[in-house]
Amino acid sequence: MLQCIFLLSDSGEIMLEKQLTGHRVDRSICAWFWEQSVSQGDSFKPVIASPTHYLFQVVREGITFLACTQVEMPPLMGIEFLCRVADVLTDYLGELNEDLVKDNFVIVYELLDEMIDNGFPLTTEPNILREIIAPPNLVSKVLSVVTGNSSNVSDTIPGAIASHVPWRTTDPKYAKNEVNVDLVEEMDAILNRDGHLVKCEIYGEIQVNSHLSGLPDLTLSFTNPSILDDVRFHPCVRFRPWESHQILSFVPPDGQFKLMSYRVRKLKNTPVYVKPQFTSDAGTCRVSVLVGIRHDPGKPIDSIDVQFQLPSCILSADLTSNYGTVNILSNKMCSWTIGKMPKDKTPSMSGTLTLETGLQQLHIFPTFQVRFKIMGVVLSALQVDKLDVKNLPNHPYKGFRALTRAGKFEVRS
Repeated sequence: MLQCIFLLSDSGEIMLEKQLTGHRVDRSICAWFWEQSVSQGDSFKPVIASPTHYLFQVVREGITFLACTQVEMPPLMGIEFLCRVADVLTDYLGELNEDLVKDNFVIVYELLDEMIDNGFPLTTEPNILREIIAPPNLVSKVLSVVTGNSSNVSDTIPGAIASHVPWRTTDPKYAKNEVNVDLVEEMDAILNRDGHLVKCEIYGEIQVNSHLSGLPDLTLSFTNPSILDDVRFHPCVRFRPWESHQILSFVPPDGQFKLMSYRVRKLKNTPVYVKPQFTSDAGTCRVSVLVGIRHDPGKPIDSIDVQFQLPSCILSADLTSNYGTVNILSNKMCSWTIGKMPKDKTPSMSGTLTLETGLQQLHIFPTFQVRFKIMGVVLSALQVDKLDVKNLPNHPYKGFRALTRAGKFEVRS
């Protein structure tokens, strides 16, 4: 049972406080929590035990969602609920930042009132919440100013609350039935200075956009489901068909939702390589960085960007490239924007770094952060076999797309 939820800014300021039970949690717990967070540095602990409370934290876009309890409870329940709160706020507000939360205090409080009751999670499905609480728009803000009524809560109870599929809007109707399935993957990789893979894995999501009338029943199957690890499903997925035959059987929510997430481990190749080389002598350091295709995915590699932090001992840098643009920011962050990988040349960046007085050689070498995007392919090799739709009078349109992008892709030098 959760007793209180706080929303903290990236400076530790309390943006929002929501007491959930009759036992009031003092705001001083936030000061204690922030001191602990600052002292731990980059170390992140989702669950922290204070002298008086257990604290759960989730960080999204610089905003810390903090929940407190004094009783024993499953820690994953607290973390999962905070993730749901962050997802719902992002869905309602379009994005998540400090200014949007402050501008929509009323809606945030109304959502928390519906999502949790006396410390226990209640309604967390976005489709039902949208029927209860209208999303913010310009018209509702003008009406609230004119009428003085700032409430966005509907007077009628959504029919889906009493349904056996509470995640779905009651009896939606569409002139054109369609369902689109997107496979979105992020590659996390670490390469050492010799170019050898230390770690390479995929985090993937299956995102579905469903506009189907009535109560459809969908079945999604794969040709190679055995490669998937750490699978996590939307509540609409029936677990038994997956457990026995690795088939996703579900009645979809109406609109956009994340059907499933997964990991694919121990991949042997990355689509791009980055080869940095540093040679220093007599107070200067020569830099050379090459970027090219290691394993051709069969589709263009786009939005390539290489970033690295110059060490503090660097006084100045003069870097140029034969393709793309190089920018050095005031915080000594170097960004090399390549864009689409060219076919006729290998992008390279070179130049010199001037070391601080008294330093002959560079002893601290940067780590390169790489970004890229590949449309139309998933690097895990996961393949959709078929998507069957039942309980519809006509055949709906079925669309499939794929996208791979870099997650935490690091090259050590």
